[in-house]
Amino acid sequence: MVRLNEIRAHEVAVAPPPPTDAGLVFIGRIRTPWTSRLECPRQGRLDGPDCQIEIFAPWIAALDGIAAFERLEVLYWLDQSRRDLVRQSPADDGRTRGTFALRSPVRPNPIGTSIVALQAVAGAVLTVRGLDCLDGTPLVDLKPDRCLFTPLARPQPGDLQTADDTPAA
Repeated sequence: MVRLNEIRAHEVAVAPPPPTDAGLVFIGRIRTPWTSRLECPRQGRLDGPDCQIEIFAPWIAALDGIAAFERLEVLYWLDQSRRDLVRQSPADDGRTRGTFALRSPVRPNPIGTSIVALQAVAGAVLTVRGLDCLDGTPLVDLKPDRCLFTPLARPQPGDLQTADDTPAA
């Protein structure tokens, strides 16, 4: 069961260091049908409900060309997640795993990511399917799905793998 802020048996929390400014700028806001973590899906599904991604000015011009992609990677800030657990018990069975071995929203830097299906673009609003975040979640970035994206720039030496690139045993 999803929980809010309790610590389960054998989980470990730490006192996080004071935040520093990484220069992060929210570029928009995500609109979903979910207002509580207790009802929000754990993983987005491409056949899930339509959700909207609203882009803030001055970032609207950055949407130029995005309609050419059927899938996008959405990065967002899980602003209601706790940030102090280093070991978690997702099954609530007393066994724990390290936070970095999980896709839990509880993370030192609560950055969420989903691959979504782009349904429509209307001005500054994208309609997508596949999100798993709460209504009002701040948007960090959008990118074409890396599996569908072909770089536009000319190749550089590190882009091409050669027989010499294989690691030594």
